[in-house]
Amino acid sequence: MKSTSYTVALDPSSRWAELVAWGPHGVEDGPSVFTNTGDVHFITEADAAPVEYAPLGLRPFSGADVAVRGGSWWRFDSASSEDGLRLTFVDEVSGLRAVLCYRPVPETDVLTRWVEFTNAGPSPLEFDRLGSAGVCVPTTSGARLTYLTGQWSQEFTRQSVSLPAGGFRMESRFGVPGHAHVPWLAVQDASGGPAYGVSLEWPGSWSIEADVEPSGLTRVRAGRLPSPGPVLLEPGASLVTPAVALASSVDGLAGLASVWHDYDRVLAGARWRRPRPVLYNSWEATGFDVRSTHQLELAKRAADIGVELFVVDDGWFTGRDDDTGGLGDWTPAEPSFGSFVESVRELGLEFGLWVEPEAVSPKSKLYAAHPDWVYRIDGRPLTLIRNQLLLDLGLPAVVSFVKSTLDSLLAAYPISYLKWDMNRPPTERGRPGAPFADLDAEHVAGYLSVLDHLREAHPHVTIEACAGGGGRTDLATVARADVVWPSDNTGPLDRLAIQDGFLLMHAPHLMSSWVTDAPGVFDPRPRSLRFRFVTAMAGVLGIGADLSRWTPEQHAEAASLIEVYKSIRDVIHHGVARVLAGPSEPTAATQYTSEDGDTVVVLAWSTGALTGAPLTPGRSSRVRLDVCPEASYVDAAGARYSGAHLKHAGLPFDWTAAHDADVIVLRRA
Repeated sequence: MKSTSYTVALDPSSRWAELVAWGPHGVEDGPSVFTNTGDVHFITEADAAPVEYAPLGLRPFSGADVAVRGGSWWRFDSASSEDGLRLTFVDEVSGLRAVLCYRPVPETDVLTRWVEFTNAGPSPLEFDRLGSAGVCVPTTSGARLTYLTGQWSQEFTRQSVSLPAGGFRMESRFGVPGHAHVPWLAVQDASGGPAYGVSLEWPGSWSIEADVEPSGLTRVRAGRLPSPGPVLLEPGASLVTPAVALASSVDGLAGLASVWHDYDRVLAGARWRRPRPVLYNSWEATGFDVRSTHQLELAKRAADIGVELFVVDDGWFTGRDDDTGGLGDWTPAEPSFGSFVESVRELGLEFGLWVEPEAVSPKSKLYAAHPDWVYRIDGRPLTLIRNQLLLDLGLPAVVSFVKSTLDSLLAAYPISYLKWDMNRPPTERGRPGAPFADLDAEHVAGYLSVLDHLREAHPHVTIEACAGGGGRTDLATVARADVVWPSDNTGPLDRLAIQDGFLLMHAPHLMSSWVTDAPGVFDPRPRSLRFRFVTAMAGVLGIGADLSRWTPEQHAEAASLIEVYKSIRDVIHHGVARVLAGPSEPTAATQYTSEDGDTVVVLAWSTGALTGAPLTPGRSSRVRLDVCPEASYVDAAGARYSGAHLKHAGLPFDWTAAHDADVIVLRRA
């Protein structure tokens, strides 16, 4: 890895692998901080050891990573350095063969881990727990855990808890990562210091647990949930767990966020450099009332202020007058839809569409023809959520239908952008005739195969991943999508908090954010149009307001701010991003530094009380920047700052009721 080592070794009995060192290069040269130097009482040796991965038979008390009905014990068999490190363990009684796989990601400080199981025995094996990795972190003073939680419209809320002892657990049984938690966790010693991160590459049901052990370790277990379970492995069959990405930084949470940003860019490959256009989405202006004449009017207004992409959201297809019909029948409602698309493109705009390929309306033609394509349990009623059902994407016929439907749309119209939504979890998670099907894993495989097909067959199309907001923002999804939608909540102060948490986990080039007129759901304090724009500039800028209701002055201000955004877009998407102060501070700020280090962009927002100046004595609010102290910097007005001043005294901001957000661009002199 770029600056990190991760060292493992076999325990003396060769029954498991142990972590020896994890940290900056050279940390492995010395006595291991993970070694248990004492005797064990009332537990097994493995329960006290920094075990990398162990079955319940070997680690019965302190938390095992895999549990097979009937029990499992194993011993080391062989090792190879093919494509990273592969350690093979075998259970000679059950026939279970487990290969612990490690792959460092070049040019990053990320290591990915997963396990490959094979049933070499004569009988089926049933897995009740199916983890991907056990991860040990040295926490001599107890653990400080940072995680992201919330609910629909409040995703990515940054939380932390100090855990002197005991356990912590978060999970999703929604068939997607969900809104309540994301499969991401950061661990530090309770006193602070280096940060260690775990992120699961899995868009299905999942679990992450952390236990602070008495000996001074925190052990994290991450993996998919066997939901519905158990997972059955037939003789001769193989099973691969989802990958877990591990990251570390001596620079705490801010440094850890930078490592995750680097990894997002590696996952995107060349697509990372693809420009993310400024978009307009018509949903908040029109809802389900999608008429070409009205849409074209909005498109003209959007083009006039500098928008580059026009996206028609829900309501464009047959039977979609409200949320009770249409899903599954992906045919445009208007016969003149094609000429409408061409008219939008003649304005100089790219064109995009909203789709929800996994969903079906009970009133649709698709459901009438294929009622057997939805999840169901014989003899049980179907539950409607948002007046829709969920297609079983584990069925090859359903996957084929989704691929051909999207192919047909992309062939019929010059579409360059797809917003893939998913607005309901599975409820009656069954498939008649297949009682032992691994439904969650099969749905994930179908979903990812469709995304892979789109990437290969339509490489020019930008894909936005959405699941009722931020319900599906895992690493497997972002490896295939170009942007993700963090939340349906676009209220300014609410959104600022959502984006603060999102940037801990993901890079700015993935963060789709809109300017709307919507009030906050949780913090309804009004904010200026400028505040909303600067908030949306923190990632990939979009507009979702009803432009027909904006005044000429608002249109002019929007056009000016879009021009500013386009001038700094490369720095925001390709530079180094660091949250300097979160929304709980009087001044929230995020810094972006260009790849060559010569340009610094600071987005700042007034989120607290004003100083009272000039009516009363007051001093500027200041934010300390992460810059070179020996350099000098000049802002757009020609004001010069030493790097030392910006780093230690801070960049000043003087907020008023009318001036509540700013964009500062500093050039190295």
